[in-house]
Amino acid sequence: MRFEMTCPAPLRERTIQLAHGGGGRLMRELIEHVFLPAFDSAPLSTRHDGAVVRLGGASLAFTTDTYVVHPRFFPGGDIGKLSVYGTVNDLAMTGARPAYLSAGFIVEEGLPIGELQQIALSMRAAADACGVELVTGDTKVVDRGKGDGLFINTAGIGVVPEGVVIAPRRVRPGDAVLVSGDVGRHGIAVLSVREALAFEEPVESDCAPVQGLAAALIDAGFDVHCLRDPTRGGLAAVLNEIALDAGVHVEVEEAQIPVEPAVLGACELLGLDPLYVACEGRLVAFLPEAQTERALASLRDHPLGRGAARIGRIVGDGKGSVVLRTRLGTRRTLDLLSGEQLPRIC
Repeated sequence: MRFEMTCPAPLRERTIQLAHGGGGRLMRELIEHVFLPAFDSAPLSTRHDGAVVRLGGASLAFTTDTYVVHPRFFPGGDIGKLSVYGTVNDLAMTGARPAYLSAGFIVEEGLPIGELQQIALSMRAAADACGVELVTGDTKVVDRGKGDGLFINTAGIGVVPEGVVIAPRRVRPGDAVLVSGDVGRHGIAVLSVREALAFEEPVESDCAPVQGLAAALIDAGFDVHCLRDPTRGGLAAVLNEIALDAGVHVEVEEAQIPVEPAVLGACELLGLDPLYVACEGRLVAFLPEAQTERALASLRDHPLGRGAARIGRIVGDGKGSVVLRTRLGTRRTLDLLSGEQLPRIC
């Protein structure tokens, strides 16, 4: 009898670093070496923002996310609003119509009850705006100094319309890459409060629900191959994840990527790349090139999609890479970050 054993390449780090949660290379390695082997399943292997499962003849999307943003209140939002919109957005990226959420609270001893109440009311208002219900939850209190105030976990379920299949595996050469608006605002807004930075022009988070944008594309009958919201790791991380998971090469045009002047100025001042800075109210869509103009028109008809732009295309099969054509006409590789630009922005 022949016995074979395979061993994955060792992890770069022996202990958890902040960068393991940043949406970059270390986070991908952690998922591949620790979580996928332990929790191997067909839905998990799709590597999407949520799992799509069949139950009682219906296709249901299921997702979960945990929010540790610091500070808890920032220009344009707070941890409560973020925890609802973030999970609703992940459901929408699977093509689902979000329906129900759960909420788990890890509260540190000493947090003012008035602040917790304010956050809970913010969550309720966000859920109402999304047309979803918060139907179950849990609360745990930890010792003073052990929880940084408040962490929130939300999980959500939604219904995927019959015939809708949106997943990284469907991305193919010839697809166009669209983004629904300017990128990088959320990360800079959070950083401005955390570090008490006063920019010449204030930056407000784009924190918002994008299920209306996703529905606009799906309901209009576009052949949407994949959707992603560029949160941790920003636009560059999304492009790399799709390139790796779909086995394609992506080429994007720097001049076509919308970035607000205030965000660009802040990034230049701080030595950051806006393409790696998180958004919380944007989606990236991959669909056939021939449908680009009509899809952009549909996105721009929505209040959150007025800045929608075509930023690139899928140029071929391969092991997965992303190339940026700069404003100067040169080309540079957009890779996954190995470190962490901005920790705890969601």
